Amino acid sequence: MADIKVKLETADLAEIENRILELCQQLPHGITDQVIQNELPHLEPQHRAVAINRLLSMGQLDLLRSGTGLLYRLKDAQSSGKMKGSDNQEKLVYQIIEDAGNKVASRVDFTLVMLVSEISCWLGSSVLSAGIWSRDIRYKSNLPLTEINKILKNLESKKLIKAVKSVAADAARDNKQSPMIQRNSSFASSHEVWKFICELGISKVELSMDDIETILNTLIYDGKVEMTIIAAKEGTVGSVDGQMKLYRAVNPIIHPTGIMRTPCGLCPVFDDCYEGGEISPSNCAYMSEWLEF
Repeated sequence: MADIKVKLETADLAEIENRILELCQQLPHGITDQVIQNELPHLEPQHRAVAINRLLSMGQLDLLRSGTGLLYRLKDAQSSGKMKGSDNQEKLVYQIIEDAGNKVASRVDFTLVMLVSEISCWLGSSVLSAGIWSRDIRYKSNLPLTEINKILKNLESKKLIKAVKSVAADAARDNKQSPMIQRNSSFASSHEVWKFICELGISKVELSMDDIETILNTLIYDGKVEMTIIAAKEGTVGSVDGQMKLYRAVNPIIHPTGIMRTPCGLCPVFDDCYEGGEISPSNCAYMSEWLEF
């Protein structure tokens, strides 16, 4: 009887694992424990934990961390071979680094709003990189610093990652004695912004310098970017009549209220909008589009 019971438990466990894998296929971006609980409400927590740990140990799932908690995602066949023999913590750190490197490559369809956001974020960043800071790995993985350093050394020894010393960080230390130089280094010309966007390849149409400056002006009006004009040598790329415009991101002094982020907060016919009228929330195209975004 004992042998029969073990066989039944093994079969049940395999069925649970298959069901979890099916959920991961249906939701390729990842599933949470809550999703598994909703789909398998009668499954005991300890049985769920055993099934998930088995799938992780067999390299069929990736363990990710999001703002809401842990995510389980179906492992890519190509990356599964790289992490063979690694423990779950090492797999988690490698996945965080890999996801950071794929952020730029995974962007395909960008609207103008996203393009504006990309320019604003780039102007506010101190360094451009396809990698990730070690402190961000620590934050996302919630692992101790000593453990993070140990895992990073192991991944480097396996030639899965490469540590890169930030030139921008060294420049920042060198410029600490000169606040003016440090301030000016945070600005970028419209030509540099245009070059960055072109290399990023996020726009399906070819953008000109005028297009980029129009977007930059929009960011200035929104209070997200400030502009300054400096003297420039004749022939300098981006200069006009011996002058060059430089831009950088700024933090707003007062954050807008929540309603200003909705279509109603910016609607020019807000006073004429009421239920039953020609303009009403029920037939508002802008509200429908905003809710679907």
